[in-house]
Amino acid sequence: MKPLVKIESVAQVFNTKQGRFTALRNIDLSIREHEVVSLIGHSGCGKSTLLNLIAGLALPSEGALICDGREISGPGPERAVVFQNHSLLPWLTCFENVHLAVERVFGRKEGKARLKVRTEEALKLVHMGHAMHKYPHEVSGGMKQRVGIARAFAMEPKILLMDEPFGALDALTRASLQDELIKVMAQTGATVVMVTHDVDEAVLLSDRIVMMTNGPAATIGEILEVDLSWPRDRLALVEQPRFAEYRAAVLDFLYRKQMRKAA
Repeated sequence: MKPLVKIESVAQVFNTKQGRFTALRNIDLSIREHEVVSLIGHSGCGKSTLLNLIAGLALPSEGALICDGREISGPGPERAVVFQNHSLLPWLTCFENVHLAVERVFGRKEGKARLKVRTEEALKLVHMGHAMHKYPHEVSGGMKQRVGIARAFAMEPKILLMDEPFGALDALTRASLQDELIKVMAQTGATVVMVTHDVDEAVLLSDRIVMMTNGPAATIGEILEVDLSWPRDRLALVEQPRFAEYRAAVLDFLYRKQMRKAA
């Protein structure tokens, strides 16, 4: 299968007051359509930097990134981003926040009625239909993040990029949104690249886990194939020996191999 995203010999170097800082080196990765890939590693390993490169929010110092056959040279509607901070505009309602993105992507091709339907469907997909006309300050942190996810899916991107989307939430809200995301991904067949520092989250949500070496000059250390059937049930998976094996493999890389190298 032809990859949707191809990352070829990518490096990222920043100029700082202390001199040149190499964040990433020798990154080669292909992402297939409809798969979920997690980027995991210790702080400073370049996970978010790599995600920003795929999003087109930064350009690589070396190498190339290709999405759907075209080189990534900046942001584009085929790549939607969900950040840890929901990034909603506080003066707009939840509906208006999503509608603004829908209008930008489809406004020239579709009428107002269809844009309204798209917006409502996206909010209902994440169970926010009841609160679509509330303002961000009137809903909880988990609900704000649902709106951010709805906004991203409403754009019908070819790839959804998520930078620790549940990192700022409490454990119960986080688990609830993970379960909702599993359902939404099953319905939409989305291609997802997600940055996470949570091992259980990576195993629960991923088809492949890309484990990054410690920075500076971080690169891909290992890639773990997660062979668990979709859709996934959190409680059923916990009892599966393979879930524990995958979890142990990621922990072994992060806390034995990488920490031993750092020492």
